[in-house]
Amino acid sequence: MEWLGLAFMQRALIAALLAGVTSPAIGAYIVQRRLSLLGDGLGHVAIAGVGLALATGTAPLPVAVIVAICGAIVIELLRQSGKASADVAMAILFYGGLATGVLLAGLVGQGTGTLSNYLFGSLLTISETDLWLILVLALVILAASIGLMPQLFAVCTDEDFAKVMGLPVRFYNLLIVVLAAITVTVSMRTVGLLMVSALMVVPVATANNVLIGFKRSFFTALGLGVVAALLGVIGSFYLNAPPGSLIVVLTIIGFVLSLPIAQIMRRRRQPAPVIEVTDATPLPHETARPHVDHQHGPDCGHLAVVHGDHTDYVHDGHRHAPHGDHYDEH
Repeated sequence: MEWLGLAFMQRALIAALLAGVTSPAIGAYIVQRRLSLLGDGLGHVAIAGVGLALATGTAPLPVAVIVAICGAIVIELLRQSGKASADVAMAILFYGGLATGVLLAGLVGQGTGTLSNYLFGSLLTISETDLWLILVLALVILAASIGLMPQLFAVCTDEDFAKVMGLPVRFYNLLIVVLAAITVTVSMRTVGLLMVSALMVVPVATANNVLIGFKRSFFTALGLGVVAALLGVIGSFYLNAPPGSLIVVLTIIGFVLSLPIAQIMRRRRQPAPVIEVTDATPLPHETARPHVDHQHGPDCGHLAVVHGDHTDYVHDGHRHAPHGDHYDEH
């Protein structure tokens, strides 16, 4: 436990906790909208922000946040206007952002070595100033994703229904992509811009495997994200491995383990088979136990109940109906 006494590990653990809880929070809505790769696209746009910060000598995190938000808004407006299809917009995000970031970093002599700290995450690059900014942004993400859960869920599930309900669908769509852009930049120091999408999507998919209901799976995904992020950071210290890759591997392991559990739970949820009985289907009957030295009749001492074209006799708490050489038990 000597790592707890290291200042950079303390900052890394706090940043990992914030990344683990915020990424699935907005990822739940991204998955609901079937835009699971949006995090990757925004990560590439954020790379352009990092390259711009390196070229201008400013702090990478604030610049990456601004550039990612601007890129997310432009892409969402293009999608809503119908001037560019979703796949074309995503291609613009992927290649334009990545190429711009690498180009700007190369022009100032930084190269891909410096960018790798942001592409794959680095524990040593988290400063105290960055941590405070990450904390503020994480609180904004959680406040919006939890406080506006009914509205965001309605917009992500059925835009037409949300419009009928009077919700400002365009605003909420923009809000989702802006929150996604902030989430990507919040997680770039811990997970890395190239792998943050996995932390946004995989815990959500794992929770959806084993749970029914958006709210239950939402908060379960948050817990899974926190566990994976913390274990990844701690494991990276002992294994001397990149924290981002280890976090992603842990989330995928969790997803794989959830598959057999999901199968078992799905079988338990299956309803009991229903047998449809029609007038043409004979009802099943059970033969009563043999009556030793006793035959039902008008003077047998048992209560007689007229039942259609025959008479039942109440015997041992059951109604016995004569049927050939035996009695049927009702």
